[in-house]
Amino acid sequence: QVPLVESGGGLVQPGGSLRLSCPVSGRLLRAYDMAWYRRAPGKERELVAGITTVGRTNYPGSLKDRFTISRDGAKNMIYLQMNDVKPEDTAVYFCNYGCSSSQCRPIGSWGQGTQVTVSS
Repeated sequence: QVPLVESGGGLVQPGGSLRLSCPVSGRLLRAYDMAWYRRAPGKERELVAGITTVGRTNYPGSLKDRFTISRDGAKNMIYLQMNDVKPEDTAVYFCNYGCSSSQCRPIGSWGQGTQVTVSS
């Protein structure tokens, strides 16, 4: 399995915004649910947002108010729009497929992720 390649991370001030991107083959995009995950320093990797093949979204906790996952079938891309970011959002962010909730595990290989650092 070739891991997905995430991009769009960087240093952002609290309250700012970022959009993460993840190119996905059309075959995977049509066949599988997709999700974004993150791993903060010293913590386990956790689900950030999931989206099913029919566009149903899933967000844990309060992230729904600030994060938006989307999929673009024409561009074969998965996005994570992050608004009003907070220092606790600092983490490495990953995309993967085969799962869109915390009740399952993704089936793709993990890529290197993209680092998001929220700091003033």
